[in-house]
Amino acid sequence: MKVNPIELALFANRLDAVCDEMGAVLRQAAFSPNIRDRLDYSCAIFDRDGQLSAQAAHIPVHLGSMAHAMAAIVAAVDWADGDMLVLNDPFLGGTHLPDVTLIAPLFAAGDLIAFVANRAHHADIGAASPGSMPVSSRLDEEGLVIAPVRLVRHGEIDSEVIGRILGATRNPEDAQGDFYAQVSANRAGLARLGALIAEMGAVGYAEMLDALNAYGERLARNALSAIPTGLYRFEDRMDDDGQGTVDIPIRLAMRVDMGEVSLDFGGTAPQVAGNINCPLAVAAAAVLYVFRCLMPHQTPACAGSFRPIRLAVPEGCFLNARRPAAVAAGNVETSSRIVDVVMGALAQAIPEAIPAASHGSMNNLAMGSAEPGSAWDYYETMGGGMGAGPLGGGWSGVQSHMTNTLNTPVEVVESRFPIRIQHYGLRSGSGGRGRRNGGEGLVRSFRFLAPAQVTLLTERRRFAPWGIAGGLAGAAGHNRLNGQDLAPKVGLAVETGDLLCVETPGGGGWGGDFPEPMT
Repeated sequence: MKVNPIELALFANRLDAVCDEMGAVLRQAAFSPNIRDRLDYSCAIFDRDGQLSAQAAHIPVHLGSMAHAMAAIVAAVDWADGDMLVLNDPFLGGTHLPDVTLIAPLFAAGDLIAFVANRAHHADIGAASPGSMPVSSRLDEEGLVIAPVRLVRHGEIDSEVIGRILGATRNPEDAQGDFYAQVSANRAGLARLGALIAEMGAVGYAEMLDALNAYGERLARNALSAIPTGLYRFEDRMDDDGQGTVDIPIRLAMRVDMGEVSLDFGGTAPQVAGNINCPLAVAAAAVLYVFRCLMPHQTPACAGSFRPIRLAVPEGCFLNARRPAAVAAGNVETSSRIVDVVMGALAQAIPEAIPAASHGSMNNLAMGSAEPGSAWDYYETMGGGMGAGPLGGGWSGVQSHMTNTLNTPVEVVESRFPIRIQHYGLRSGSGGRGRRNGGEGLVRSFRFLAPAQVTLLTERRRFAPWGIAGGLAGAAGHNRLNGQDLAPKVGLAVETGDLLCVETPGGGGWGGDFPEPMT
């Protein structure tokens, strides 16, 4: 089928608009600051086989992992019109337990045509520690595990299923609001995508989708063909797993050959006792993200754009862990380090296109209290310094790579929780020096107005973000309670008046011989 390029561009943008509207509905209807204010959610469209058709510019680790896992999920279910599936099991298509996914099929004239899906991070999914991001050693310590099950049947929410989920949370009313927001987002997606398919016809929609995938593959192969043929190796290390294992290596051998890339993570450390393990879908998300950044802006976010990329991750290593491995930090911290490893390998092949390492941690902070009558949960990720590159210095105090969330505004934190933000600003001098300096990290200090349980899951506290082309490393991060250093991953109790200070890493610098830093 020969497709007019203008019509193809309009089709791609209409699919993206469906995802954007789903996100807007989810945000506006959600109860929790984590979804409404931090925007910790993602929305996408898939074809009838679970292959990615479109996605909004939301959270890379959500979207890449959904794209990797959806085919297996949809093939295992006997779908019916009006159903919605809910899941968070990391070993059955999820990432980590707080990320809960809702999937809805779209039927036209009785035929299954497509799926819409959204994934949102719930600050409470039933872990013993508030924020459901514990320093764990088993999956069942991290909260309620939801194997794929119908949350909605024939258009009606299953009261038994939703009751079981809400019963595991500290604030069922807030949790219910967030789940209903996710249901509403999928219903909006079904309505808009259904209208598009009705206009085009099922056959026309399928033909246009085939053309979109072919276009994406052409753009991807053309972009990847600019990488010189060769074998490139890189290694980086995780600080620790929170259970006593330190200096945990990720090793990569990347082969590039005429527009195709194969990545082999053989030699990476086995899965560990702590929660930096991740399912294969998370590792795939990090890899796909890096290569998507090398493709032209107009490259559609569809399955065809990722066909030239092959991934080999040994089963049982901590990037492809086996059940019942703990995985809470794998989704957030390990995914960030995989990005650094892939970029480190690419820097050997195309140094003119690759920046230094960014802060390399989502700097996760979870806290709350289960006190009767005052139960609360709060989860935050914090930005840091972006790595500098050939085209400019690193940005300061930003989220980077696998996360795309906002901070929780100070006003929201202080109005919703017994916390005062005592200090919030850039961490001067934390960016690595170079001809172009790395971005500065953040300093965020929390004064507690009531006792609470706190969990920190952070990285780049031992191994600083590396510089490139002669640039210096950014400063490593620090966590302190009342001025005393804390481990990178720790759970602890705090009392009224205690002060927690998180200093996030700076980005690496770019370029040596730097008497006068460039902007």
